Amino acid sequence: MLLELRIRDYAVIERLTLRLGPGLNVLTGETGAGKSIVVGALSLLVGERAFADVVRPGAERAIVEGVFDAGSDPGVTEVLDELGIETDDGLVILRREVAVEGRNRAWINGASATATMVGRIGDLLVDLHGQHDHDRLLHAEAQRTILDAYAGAPDLAAELEHAWRAVAESRERLAHVETRRREVEMRADLLHHTASEIERAALREGEEEELEAEARLLDHAEELARLSTQLHETLYAAESSITARLDGVRRALAQLQRIDEGVGEWQPLLDEAFHGLQEMGRRMGDYAARIEHDPARLAEIHRRQDLLFRLKTRYGPGLADVIEAGRAARTELEQLDAAGFERSALEQQLSERRTRHAQLCASLTAKRRDAAGRLSSEITTRLPELGMDGGRFQVDLHEIAEPAAQGAERVEFRIAVNAGFDAQPLARVASGGELSRVMLALKSTLARVDRTPTLVFDEIDAGVGGRVAHRVTDALRAVAEHHQVFVVTHLPQIASRADQHLYVEKQEREGRASTTVRALEGDERVDELARLLGGDPESDASREHARAMLAG
Repeated sequence: MLLELRIRDYAVIERLTLRLGPGLNVLTGETGAGKSIVVGALSLLVGERAFADVVRPGAERAIVEGVFDAGSDPGVTEVLDELGIETDDGLVILRREVAVEGRNRAWINGASATATMVGRIGDLLVDLHGQHDHDRLLHAEAQRTILDAYAGAPDLAAELEHAWRAVAESRERLAHVETRRREVEMRADLLHHTASEIERAALREGEEEELEAEARLLDHAEELARLSTQLHETLYAAESSITARLDGVRRALAQLQRIDEGVGEWQPLLDEAFHGLQEMGRRMGDYAARIEHDPARLAEIHRRQDLLFRLKTRYGPGLADVIEAGRAARTELEQLDAAGFERSALEQQLSERRTRHAQLCASLTAKRRDAAGRLSSEITTRLPELGMDGGRFQVDLHEIAEPAAQGAERVEFRIAVNAGFDAQPLARVASGGELSRVMLALKSTLARVDRTPTLVFDEIDAGVGGRVAHRVTDALRAVAEHHQVFVVTHLPQIASRADQHLYVEKQEREGRASTTVRALEGDERVDELARLLGGDPESDASREHARAMLAG
């Protein structure tokens, strides 16, 4: 419930703090004192659009702040958790600032927020209904939610919505698989050709370099054979080869060493050179023996290189790209086969989920039909008590073409406020006063299932007096047993039954009007009731009447 409302520099309000309690809270005061301005500030706090003209003249910004006790309300807790905002013992503090210049700002529990975020929380905390406002009961979604709550079926409705999301998920997955399958099918011939052509080529990474090296050898086979044979002869095989001549050098060095042992350290240099040239000469002989002139193999390599060039031109630029293109084509073709199996499984899953959704729809429809009749009768019974003799309320269920998340029907509240007239949608009721009383009848009936903790009524007593005023008061008291109720009224009957009576008055300070609010007790409350009764508030008769109403 709303514990405290703080308003600063809003319209004619300079600085104001309202402390509200449980039960019925009533706000009265002279016409033009600013009662509806208080309600306007509260509506801003819970999400209404902000306009700079609400800022008090001379001030830079208007500030409205409210402290709410949300307790452990799961709806509020869920939204706060979603927004990443913590609560302190169930307290929720909303704050709005409206600047003359610059951007407007909002906070939830001290955390910066948007007006939309504040509105989401405010809608769960306060149901504000002015004489000309269409509050949440006028919306189809709220009407459906209320009927389901009255029917004792909120859990069934939630299960139905979950089942519909499951159906939508299966449909989406099936559509995705079908789209993918059609795309692959359209490309199937091309994919088959690509995969087969590349697979037949049996490509290997690095093959291009290998072919190029082999072709270079075959192209120069004669020259390679001539040069390697020449080196073999020169170094090793000929009688006058270098290694043969080095034998004479070795003998000469040996003789020199016998005379001068100091030159022995040069022997390893000569041995190393001799053995190296000898080994190189033998290897040149082996190399020359391996070289062969093979025109057929060279032609085969050139054909292979031409094939690789064509494949790279088509699928390249590199050979690795060609290999990857073949793998990708084969994967897509495999997906075509997999899509067929997946589609069958999804079609089965979708069928099962549709069946489950249809069963839940049927169960909820049955509960709604039963509840619609009972709710229609109960509200119709209450209408004469609120001054609408001959009035008729009905809940219509309109079957929709395709059952969805909310079931198989659309819920609509309709009302005929006078006998002999057809019932019209609730939102089309012409009279603001009648609409307010219809809302009061609904809220009286639904108080036990409506979870909004604070209900605000502005000018609910429009066009009401006498016997009907007492019945409106009784209805408000009934609602106040389940909710905190805040009422702006001119009716002494309502004011006399308040758990807390607040009085708004306009004063002039330093040549500027300012609205203040104070709680009335004792004789002050008697005086205000005497004024509301319409007689002389100073007369003994009016004051005695006021005391009698308070005592009653």
